[in-house]
Amino acid sequence: MTQLVADKYGIAKALKQLGINEMNFGASTGTVHWNTTGKKVDSYSPADGQYIGSTNQATAEDYEKVMKTAEEAFKVWRMVPAPKRGEVVRQIGDKLREFKEPLGQLVSYEMGKSLQEGLGEVQEMIDICDFAVGLSRQLYGLTMHSERPKHRMYEQYHPLGIVGIISAFNFPVAVWSWNAALAWVCGDVCVWKPSSKVPLCAIACQNIIASVLKANNVPEGVSCVLIGNPVGDMMNNDKRVPLVSFTGSTRVGRIVSGQVAQRFGRSILELGGNNAIIVSEHADLSMVLVGAVFGAVGTAGQRCTSTRRLIVHESVYDKTISVLKNAYGQLKIGNPLDAANHVGPLIDKGAVNDYLNAIEKAKKEGGKVVVEGGVLEGEGYESGCYVKPCIIEAKNEYHIVQEETFAPILYVLKYKTIDEAIAMQNGVPQGLSSSIFTNSMREMEQFLSHEGSDCGIANVNIGTSGAEIGGAFGGEKETGGGRESGSDAWKVYMRRQTNTINYSTSLPLAQGIKFDF
Repeated sequence: MTQLVADKYGIAKALKQLGINEMNFGASTGTVHWNTTGKKVDSYSPADGQYIGSTNQATAEDYEKVMKTAEEAFKVWRMVPAPKRGEVVRQIGDKLREFKEPLGQLVSYEMGKSLQEGLGEVQEMIDICDFAVGLSRQLYGLTMHSERPKHRMYEQYHPLGIVGIISAFNFPVAVWSWNAALAWVCGDVCVWKPSSKVPLCAIACQNIIASVLKANNVPEGVSCVLIGNPVGDMMNNDKRVPLVSFTGSTRVGRIVSGQVAQRFGRSILELGGNNAIIVSEHADLSMVLVGAVFGAVGTAGQRCTSTRRLIVHESVYDKTISVLKNAYGQLKIGNPLDAANHVGPLIDKGAVNDYLNAIEKAKKEGGKVVVEGGVLEGEGYESGCYVKPCIIEAKNEYHIVQEETFAPILYVLKYKTIDEAIAMQNGVPQGLSSSIFTNSMREMEQFLSHEGSDCGIANVNIGTSGAEIGGAFGGEKETGGGRESGSDAWKVYMRRQTNTINYSTSLPLAQGIKFDF
């Protein structure tokens, strides 16, 4: 059965192209891989429940070997001119182009998102490589005028060292690349701990880039992978890792933040989102339909930017509900590798239980189910991870609405004034992504103003998901405050240094201080 399913969707071929087999490694320093003696980690596809492959957790001994290799690699890599480092990243981008199809297929199959989203995730990797190549010639510092004669002041940025990357299951490869591509051109080396739910995607990435690292004589240890949850704690408490980038839940983010801060390290936190779309009375409902439905059901609601709440003006509320019900009735749920399907599975049965519990909690708090949820059974749904996208009329103050449930549940809320809508949008602990659909310039500007959305991302007439790599990605409040990807996010991967040069023959002190002797 496994072979037939794999052949039907081309997975067997993709796995072979990516070097995924029974001898997958548990630790790697770039081109050198080794099997570890830690606990076995099996990967099963939520698409069909079939076994894909396995690896082992890295042990403390493996961790130490990788970290020592990374330390030595940093001493060499930081001395390579930034444009030369950018050239290596350019070649990595080209290699990702070459393997876009099989890697996109693996992302879809191991994680469960649609093939189009899997391919889109690999495209994000390619895009961030392109961005990083240009950045490698633009690691600018400022020059400042000194108050002392014949003095020059300027600032420059230096590489930090080892960057730890802890990524989540929902974006198995893209988030790693956001961090790694920028860190590499900045002169850092990277140690990646992928989610144990999708370890094979990480192994595939290391396999893809190995030939580029070897061809360019990149020192062993610039790109490292360590499998297994215990690695996270080791990295968070390791003073040799000045920066840890963590993507995951708010609960775990608090632990990571505390551990890293305890040793005065830096952290990039990309945590939960409870994203809302405001639907104004001045909105184009045809546009709302596309943005809200994809935002709510894309990746089966397992994006940190997924639309969780729809805040609708009372004058268009009933019509919006009617349009949504009709659209949800046309959704096709099934194997994500089948292009005819809109919605794939949740990552595992634990996520299914969270989904069912959230629906029951919403009902108990007074929520009215508009589109019924439930678990799908029968042919094509053997994994037990397929659920129906659900719509519930609710109130913003419900406890369950205040939480983030990683599932295709959309809460619909009603408002009267734009001030009320913005207050509802902001009235949750998280602050990642937000959106308003309106053709009113006043409402647009208010939404984007100081009194508007309190999120790191605020969109007008597009949904909450689908961020581009050109802008810095991240959010506020319990989302963690981190920023990754575009804009000047690169600065967190470097240490800033202010320099003053005195080219005079005297030594005047700042602030006019006299110190004669």
